[in-house]
Amino acid sequence: MNNLIRGVQEVRLVGENIEPGVFKLAEALRLADQFELDLVEISPNAEPPVCKIMDYKKFVYEQKKRDKVLKAKSTQVVVKEIRFGPQTDEHDYEFKRKNAEKFLKEGAKLKAFVFFKGRSIIYKDQGQILLLRLATDLEEYGKVEAMPVLEGKRMIMFIAPKKKK
Repeated sequence: MNNLIRGVQEVRLVGENIEPGVFKLAEALRLADQFELDLVEISPNAEPPVCKIMDYKKFVYEQKKRDKVLKAKSTQVVVKEIRFGPQTDEHDYEFKRKNAEKFLKEGAKLKAFVFFKGRSIIYKDQGQILLLRLATDLEEYGKVEAMPVLEGKRMIMFIAPKKKK
């Protein structure tokens, strides 16, 4: 035990079936041995250090079990992308809108962007109109998280799904 190395003579002892108090280290180890449990240092910086008599393997097992349950409860955010051109025609727009609707119904975030190739950057107003039209068409399924922003050759907009009631 590292307490022996540090030269600590006394420890504050806590635990089940034990009267809390300051004990000699040898006495604390003897008590832990008597209960067939481990002496675990809880707070090494306290004066004297705080130790607890417990089953350490059981404690570690329950800790891992708790972490696993918390991890299972956490949800992973899925981001689906839909790409448009500045002059996307009506049929393509409708097809992509239906896919976007499906993604939002499934609970995924949507990243819609207009990609400008070459000189098509002169049509950035058309790209913005297209993204805003998409936002209004998907209003009942999701809300706009970020309005259209031009980043390099892409105009990007994020739509988050609405919470189900």
